Amino acid sequence: MPPALPLARSRKGDQLYRYYVAQRVLKGDAAVEDDGTVRRISAAEIEAAVVNQVRTLLRQPEIVAGKWLAARAEAPDLTEMQVRDALERLEPLWDELFPAEQVRIVRALVERVVVGPGGADIRLRVEGLSGLVRDLGGFPVGAEIVAA
Repeated sequence: MPPALPLARSRKGDQLYRYYVAQRVLKGDAAVEDDGTVRRISAAEIEAAVVNQVRTLLRQPEIVAGKWLAARAEAPDLTEMQVRDALERLEPLWDELFPAEQVRIVRALVERVVVGPGGADIRLRVEGLSGLVRDLGGFPVGAEIVAA
């Protein structure tokens, strides 16, 4: 996933810790401790949350409908069922994919992750969703997708 925060590492004994650090902290702009800035967050925790949220989003009917509507301009014969079927193929395959392929898919889908005290805001790339559906076989051969 493309980090909005720089990834940092530290080691204590044999244990390696990975975490993201807020830009404001790195620049020295986050002097006030209770200003609402999430200063550091475990890389494993936020990465797992992002992957889980992306997988959930791809199962939502409004995402399927949105992708179908965006694709119809270039592929008028494409049905909503084809888009839904393509996205549904990802779920059972996900755990079988190599980690590098999972990372590639998440990087293609996630534009930005903004972490705050209330949670994470995950912004998806429309073209990433279109590309994923195309990769999973939801579009006729030769069909191009126009981002909505």
